[in-house]
Amino acid sequence: MATRTFRITVRGVFDGLSTDQRSELLARAAEHDVLRAAFTPEGHLSYDIAARPAFTFRFLDSGEAEEDILDATERAEDAAREWLGQRGYGFKNLRSSAEDLSQAPLGKRQRREAARNGA
Repeated sequence: MATRTFRITVRGVFDGLSTDQRSELLARAAEHDVLRAAFTPEGHLSYDIAARPAFTFRFLDSGEAEEDILDATERAEDAAREWLGQRGYGFKNLRSSAEDLSQAPLGKRQRREAARNGA
C-alpha cells in the first residue's frame, strides 16, 4: 500500500492576549510571516498580528489509508493547541482542513509528464 501525504491547515484567532504576549508575537512576526509559510511535520505557524489576530498552522503528515487523514487532522489540532497552551496564548474559533495529496488534481505540467511516462 502506498503512503499518502496529507497537508493539514489549522486556523484560529488569538484571544485575550496580554500586552506582553502581543509584544512577544510582534517581536517574532518575521519568522512567522506568511511568505515563509510551509507545510512541515512539526507544523509551521504564520500570522500578522499587526493586521489582525488570526493565525494559521500548516502541518504535513502521512498515512496508509484514506481514512488516516482523520487521525492526522486530530494530531495537527492537538499540536496547535499544545503550542498555544505552552505559551499561554488564548485562542478561539479553531478549525481545520486537510488535503490528501494523492487525491489532488494534477497540474498541466504533471499531466504532460505522466502522459510522456505512460502513466
